[in-house]
Amino acid sequence: MKSVKNLKNIKGKKVLVRVDFNVPIKNGKIIDDFRIKKSIPTIEFLQKKGAEVILISHLGKDGTESLAPVAERLKKYVKKDIILLENIRQYPEEEKNDLSFAKKVAGIADIYVNDAFSVSHRKHASVVGVPKYLPSYAGLQLEEEIKNLSKVIKNPKHPFLFILGGAKFSTKMPLIKKYLKTADYIFIGGALLNDFLKAKKYEIGKSLTDNTKIPANILNNKKIILPVDVAILSGNKIINKKISDVKKNEIIIDVGKESIKLAENYIKKSKLILWNGPLGKYEEKSGDLATKKLLKFVACSKAESIIGGGDIVSVVSRMKIEKKLSFVSTGGGATLDFLANGTLPGIKVLK
Repeated sequence: MKSVKNLKNIKGKKVLVRVDFNVPIKNGKIIDDFRIKKSIPTIEFLQKKGAEVILISHLGKDGTESLAPVAERLKKYVKKDIILLENIRQYPEEEKNDLSFAKKVAGIADIYVNDAFSVSHRKHASVVGVPKYLPSYAGLQLEEEIKNLSKVIKNPKHPFLFILGGAKFSTKMPLIKKYLKTADYIFIGGALLNDFLKAKKYEIGKSLTDNTKIPANILNNKKIILPVDVAILSGNKIINKKISDVKKNEIIIDVGKESIKLAENYIKKSKLILWNGPLGKYEEKSGDLATKKLLKFVACSKAESIIGGGDIVSVVSRMKIEKKLSFVSTGGGATLDFLANGTLPGIKVLK
């Protein structure tokens, strides 16, 4: 993979940089600009070398949203002139990876740089098509993602704790299978926990499940650490209960207080912590308690900590503790795919 650091004599050259500015926007205002800030080092690096930087990104799913609020926010971080193209998903050819479209896009620049790790799992024109027509390089943030996430794949430190939360069990199954081989412990939270409890014949009430069948060799594996209690939403009240005491009309929204202490004990003795996905229904009131408490605990621990997955990253961003953690990934699905496969389509094309 060629690095942007290897670029020479690019003064006056047009460099097309694929960034991911798919940030949360409410009433025209950006709620969290974590991904925007992560792109700044690559932009500044290219501008210092005299390149004309053209940024390309998507926003939302259907291409109807405008990147105008992002352009406004960029002024806060980028002092030199820069071009930000409008939402690339307004063109259906983007998601179809139409090569004639990719060629047209490539035609506006001399060099291509991918600095959007978080979309590099998608076979879209601006990710895998454009590099077919231009000299292509990895941006600084993309390199950082690969370097740090590779630490849990190649020769990880031990004891190695994997904290795994989030909702869709089917998307997390490849991770569980892979890291049962290399991690010392996997602490389960989020809606994934509901699937484990249901498979073990516990009552989970009206809690969210994926209904994915869990193989016995995973369900009964001694490396899998399940919480011993949960936080329940019963009417408007949140109650702490043992996993055996949940009733049919109740909803599990978080792991419980004793389970937080249990997780803390594993964090204390770990040298490497990989965390993907929140432990509770973090958007609900008090459903983010365990996630916040344990993130603070991880931030204060001596372990190397690698945090990934869109939802957990938004919690980290709100808590403003990113600098206390070893590395926070910008990716959601891309982080999952990279951890499972060790590469992504958008990385493979950067030859």
